[in-house]
Amino acid sequence: MLIERSRKIFKAAGADRLYVTAPDLRFYLTGFASTDGCVVADESGTTFYTDARYLEAASAALSGSGIAVKQPPRGGYSALAEGAKTLATSLSRTTAAEYLELSAKAEKITDCTSAFEEAMSVKEECELAAIQKACEIADKAYLDTLGVFKEGMTENEAAAELEYRMRKYGASGTSFETIMAFGEGSSVPHHETGERKLKFGDIILIDFGCKWGGYCSDCTRTLLFGDDKKHEEFKKAYEKVLEAHFAAKQKITCGMTGREADETARCVLREAGLDKYFTHSLGHGIGINIHEYPYLSPRSANILKDGMVFSDEPGVYFEGDFGIRIEDSVCLEGGKVRSLTNTDKKLLIL
Repeated sequence: MLIERSRKIFKAAGADRLYVTAPDLRFYLTGFASTDGCVVADESGTTFYTDARYLEAASAALSGSGIAVKQPPRGGYSALAEGAKTLATSLSRTTAAEYLELSAKAEKITDCTSAFEEAMSVKEECELAAIQKACEIADKAYLDTLGVFKEGMTENEAAAELEYRMRKYGASGTSFETIMAFGEGSSVPHHETGERKLKFGDIILIDFGCKWGGYCSDCTRTLLFGDDKKHEEFKKAYEKVLEAHFAAKQKITCGMTGREADETARCVLREAGLDKYFTHSLGHGIGINIHEYPYLSPRSANILKDGMVFSDEPGVYFEGDFGIRIEDSVCLEGGKVRSLTNTDKKLLIL
């Protein structure tokens, strides 16, 4: 139940009151998206404060949830901290000005960022269902977009075709700026989609995702637009990246650290002499935010648990030449990885 989330957070933080204004954290606690608001919770209950623009919609959305909806006091949201002995708030999402205001009203302030990270990393059934739906929409839109690629179209045009289809099939928007990289642009992990035109023999790298019900999906596919017989090194590297991707799916389990999970894929590329071209981490948590806890990286001590959703995205990048990334959104269930994005990962030549 939504109302239990706020109780869990402020108790984990050792506080007598919880104060949250960050949009993503407010959404986690209420399931209601808005540009303005504050959630306050203590032993007496949970209240969502918001301005008149959202009051009616929030009241309807939270009816029966046990979460009260009210307009903010005249003194602004910070007045809601008045009298708290220990006020829990996320300091990583608090401005210096807001912190000073809260410090003047509460006896003590404690950081609840880690409590939120831990709680949000293990998905409830309703959250997992929303992510699965976002993944299904992204899969369908991707397959539907494959037929529109043509020589001379720009990266921006191709990205627009994909994004239109995600919206058409029910997404509320994209999870992040779509990466549509043609040719040498694929060698830049976070290439900026632009006006580069598609040519015969080009590599196409697409990193995309959409939101449904407030939750994200994330997927990357790497393709060839026609085979000009000049991509033998690319094809060899592709098979190794695919091998690394599947090795991670097969070996990652509960109790592993993010560092150990990253190594399941990185060791495959190391054995092939490609690890120096794998310049980023294996994965990141996926949920309300596209990047969240846990992190699967060479330095991560995050412990993986059942119910976590994260990306499996090994890649290699040869500067100025080409790049390859193969990514699925996955979850841990019963100690095993289950893929949530499910389009074919074998090398596709359009």
